[in-house]
Amino acid sequence: MAGTSDDNLLAKLANLSAAASGDGPLPPLTSHSFEDPEAHEEVVEEEIFDKLAKRLNSIAEGATDEDAPPAIAPIHDEELADDDNPFVPYEPASLEDAQLTESEVEALALKYLLARGDATGRAIAEQLCLPFVLIDQLMRRMKLDRLVAHRADAPMNDYQYELTELGRERARRYAEHCTYFGAAPVALRDYVASVEAQSLTRQNPSREDLLRAFDGLLLNKRMLDRLGPAINSGRGLFLYGSPGNGKTSIAERVTFAFGQHIWIPRAIGVDGEIIRLFDPVNHEEVPLGPSSGLFDNRKVDRRWVRIKRPTIIAGGELTMSALEVTINTSTGISEAPLQLKSNCGTLVIDDFGRQRMPIDELLNRWIVPLEKRVDFLNLPNGKKITVPFDQLIVFSTNLEPRDLVDEAFLRRIPYKIEVGDPSEKEFRELMVLLAKKMGIEYRQEAVDYLIERHYKQAGRSFRFCHPRDLLMQISNFCRYADREPILTEELFDMACENYFSVM
Repeated sequence: MAGTSDDNLLAKLANLSAAASGDGPLPPLTSHSFEDPEAHEEVVEEEIFDKLAKRLNSIAEGATDEDAPPAIAPIHDEELADDDNPFVPYEPASLEDAQLTESEVEALALKYLLARGDATGRAIAEQLCLPFVLIDQLMRRMKLDRLVAHRADAPMNDYQYELTELGRERARRYAEHCTYFGAAPVALRDYVASVEAQSLTRQNPSREDLLRAFDGLLLNKRMLDRLGPAINSGRGLFLYGSPGNGKTSIAERVTFAFGQHIWIPRAIGVDGEIIRLFDPVNHEEVPLGPSSGLFDNRKVDRRWVRIKRPTIIAGGELTMSALEVTINTSTGISEAPLQLKSNCGTLVIDDFGRQRMPIDELLNRWIVPLEKRVDFLNLPNGKKITVPFDQLIVFSTNLEPRDLVDEAFLRRIPYKIEVGDPSEKEFRELMVLLAKKMGIEYRQEAVDYLIERHYKQAGRSFRFCHPRDLLMQISNFCRYADREPILTEELFDMACENYFSVM
């Protein structure tokens, strides 16, 4: 026997003062009187091992006795919630708490087994993002109904399940309506409550928040002070002005001024219809950190996913179908529209006025949501639902807003901000910053020549994008010619000839 060896797991457990005192994860040990120390040590080890085994079994069986000591201390709320977002979706204790019916969960489980062939109860719970204790009860009932059968035993009081002929027939009927068998859907009312709790209107970005969000962009104080109130409103703004001055860059960074993370459901359920909300293309998941302990005891509802506040950009490819619930007729799965995916974040309509859909259609579609902050969506089954319209909408355009839309629509976009051309001083500052960042030796006389020859004499306006684009031309040429990247009049002539040839 290892005796007092530190490598012996039971010896380590026996030395835990918390276990001995009754304050730790294991119940206090029974008192014994022994003259032989080795005999005493054997009994202590046996007691600890026996109590640990009982605790493991109770967890495997889904025990919920509140008086039973937990395997590890529960994670505190502040470890799950951000300072800027106290909302955390907690694990449901029952299907009723989850706003789910047995039939809904049964359909998902049967379709999963139809696609997989067989799976353990825990694998099914993982797939449906529900607690194992709820799935275990459901699978036992489904076995009694002869929908599934035990194929084999599995560890931790679990079984390997497979479909019976009756179960396979029912699974096929479910799949004819909808093939979805992912995370169980979240009720619409729970999603609405989550948007209200995480709304942009609850955020109040300060000047420091804006400076952090626009770090790397050269914005003067006047522009920053105009953007600040617009972003604080959490409603909508027009960014307009000449191309190349950073309207899209500003719009893309607006979300950084708000809180970092929000929780969204993977899917929303409405009267039997499932709308997929989480989109890996437009949403960036932020996984929870690893659990500290033997078991992950954080009671987070896994039907929800933590993401970075979304910034969704739609350009000239925007069509009316992207603004409505769309259904894949071959799978029966519905996809949420862009405005729903962008809730609690920013929706950028880039190059506004050049969309494939007529502007009047877009204006008529959104004139009520912009005013009332709610949207109305039609489901494939004909039902109409009301959902939050809670995002900062940024319309970015090179055109004059009054030439695009009428006064009624402009009134609903409270902020119209022109992103103007840089001054000569700002142009020079940007040239210095970018030359250093790109590893190009800066020479003042070469920049003086550029401004005099290719701007003032040519009657050309400065643009915020010009320093980056011209320096990129010089950097590429120097790499090609295998020469030191140094600003010269010759290189600026070459870059301008390429860049401005048809402009």
